Parts: sequence; C-alpha cells; structure tokens
Amino acid sequence: MKKYYSKQDLWSLFLICAFPLHFWTLLLAFRDVSWVAERTNFWDAIGVVSYGMIFAFFESLLFFLAASFCGLLISQWWGKDRRLAITSMLVLVLALWAILTQLVVLQSWDAPDVLLGFLVRSAHPLRNIYFIILFFIVPSVVLPILIIYKNDKILRIILDMVDRVSLLTIVYLLVDFMALIIVLIRNVG
Repeated sequence: MKKYYSKQDLWSLFLICAFPLHFWTLLLAFRDVSWVAERTNFWDAIGVVSYGMIFAFFESLLFFLAASFCGLLISQWWGKDRRLAITSMLVLVLALWAILTQLVVLQSWDAPDVLLGFLVRSAHPLRNIYFIILFFIVPSVVLPILIIYKNDKILRIILDMVDRVSLLTIVYLLVDFMALIIVLIRNVG
C-alpha cells in the first residue's frame, strides 16, 4: 500500500471524498432547517443538521475506503500524483452523478415527452434506458482519466484544486466535530 499512496495522498483523497458529501448535506440541511424549526424549535433543527453531518462523515469514510481500493487498480507506473488526481476526479464525478440523481428525485423532474415516447415505442425500454445512461456516464468517467493522463498542465491544475478543496473540507470536519458534541449534549442532557 505504501508504494501506491503516501500518508499525505490518503489524507488528500479522504478530504476529496468528504467534500461533495458534506457540501450536499449542508445544502440539504439549509433547505430543511427552517421547516424543522417551525415545526418544533430551532434546537431540534440544529440536532437534525448535526445528525446529517455525522452521517456525512461516516459516509465519507466508506466512500474513501472504496475510492482508495479502486485507486489501487490504477497502474503504479503512472505515478502517485496521477493516481491521486485521477482517483480524485473520479470521486468528484461519481459524487456529482449521485447529487444529480438525488436532485432529480427531490425536484420531481419528469423525463421529456420525446424521451418517454421513444422509450414507450421501443421494444426494450429498460435496455434503452441503460444505453442512454451509459452514453452520459462513460464519457464523464473516461475523459477525465485521458485528459489527466495525457496533459501535465491539467494534472497540476487538478492537484492544486485538491489542495484548495482540502482546506475547505477541513472546515467541514470541524463542523462534524461540533455536530458530534451537539448530538452528545442532546442525548446526554
């Protein structure tokens, strides 16, 4: 494992894994905090946000474990920097797809009528849905890998972005710690 990742690489990868999950959790929390506060009180709303942040932390740990093991599939000949950049980009792409999926459900967006008509008229609508999804997902996964592999300038930009996002994610982890304290106070007191 040491030849694949340094301690700093693992820490950076964890912070990249935590970033989109915490960002999305906070966005949803800010959306819901007002109606929870109106329904009960503001302290309950803070509790709900705290539970969400703690869940996002544990979700980040699981996401990090999966991402670090998937990163082992990237050839060591590509170097640690490329492996970190590619794994980080794939983490962000996967998180973005997950966020978009949740956004579609939360906003109750319907598929366009043209697409629904095409699927209804086709002999294998489920197969066509999979092809449509793959049409969008495969390029969003393959293109970042190719671009990072071929272009050293993009590699440096991605690694710089990883450093900048890591700083913000440390703030999210401090919020996690405060959320844990709030949950402990709420459950003990």
